[in-house]
Amino acid sequence: MVRNLLRNLHSGPLALQLRRFVAVGTVAAGVQQVLLWIFVTFGELNYLVGATIAIEITIIFQYVLNNAWTFEATQNTGRREFFAGLLKTNVVRGSAIPIQLGILYALVEWGSLLYLVANGIAIVISGVYRYVLDARWTWGQA
Repeated sequence: MVRNLLRNLHSGPLALQLRRFVAVGTVAAGVQQVLLWIFVTFGELNYLVGATIAIEITIIFQYVLNNAWTFEATQNTGRREFFAGLLKTNVVRGSAIPIQLGILYALVEWGSLLYLVANGIAIVISGVYRYVLDARWTWGQA
C-alpha cells in the first residue's frame, strides 16, 4: 500500500492529486508545529493538549485548501455539501487524532524525542491513513 502510494505520487492517475495533498499537508504540518510550539511555550499547555488543539485547527485549514485545490474535480460546492464535507473530514481526521497522539506520546515518553520532532513523525505516519479515508469518503473517490 505504501509502495503504491509512493509510486502514484511520482506517476499515475492520482499523481497530481497526491502531490497536492502532500503539499497541503506539508504546509498544514508547519502550521501545526508552530501552533503546538506556541501552545506549549507561551500557553504553558501539556504537549498532548496543545497537539490536540493544533490538530483541530489544522483539520479545518486543510479541509478548505484540499477542497479548493487538491480535490477540485470533486470538490464540495454549495453550503450544504461544503459543511457535510467538513463534518466528514472531521470524522476522518478526528479518528486519526488518537493515532497521532499515541505515536507522539510513545516517541516522547519512551523514545525520548523532543515533542516537536515526535509530532512531525506522527503527522507523517497518520497522514497515509488520513489520505486514504479522505479521498474515498470526504470527496467520494474510489
